[in-house]
Amino acid sequence: MKKIEAIIRPETLEPLKEALIRAKVNGITINQVFGCGNQLGWTEYVRGNTIIMNTLSKIEVTLVVPDDKLEEIIDVITSVSETGEVGDGKIFISEVMDCIRIRTKERGEIAL
Repeated sequence: MKKIEAIIRPETLEPLKEALIRAKVNGITINQVFGCGNQLGWTEYVRGNTIIMNTLSKIEVTLVVPDDKLEEIIDVITSVSETGEVGDGKIFISEVMDCIRIRTKERGEIAL
């Protein structure tokens, strides 16, 4: 099993959710986060003072998928979330050792 953490633009969340549902992803966790990457934020002027805003609003989508669905889900995320501009986001992938459904105590991929 693999854990996918995708940091995306807020405006791509709804289309991504719909695409993941069509791809039969069983569970999705969504968080609103703030951060910056290569675009390094922006500059604003408030009451004559320069303020550097170095964090931007982003969405973090986390899901765990079986190994055989990993590439399919990566393709879904990249195709829906790509605008071609700086700030489209990143995808992080890590190994998941186990998954346990608390209610039934099922383990492994069946618990997803």
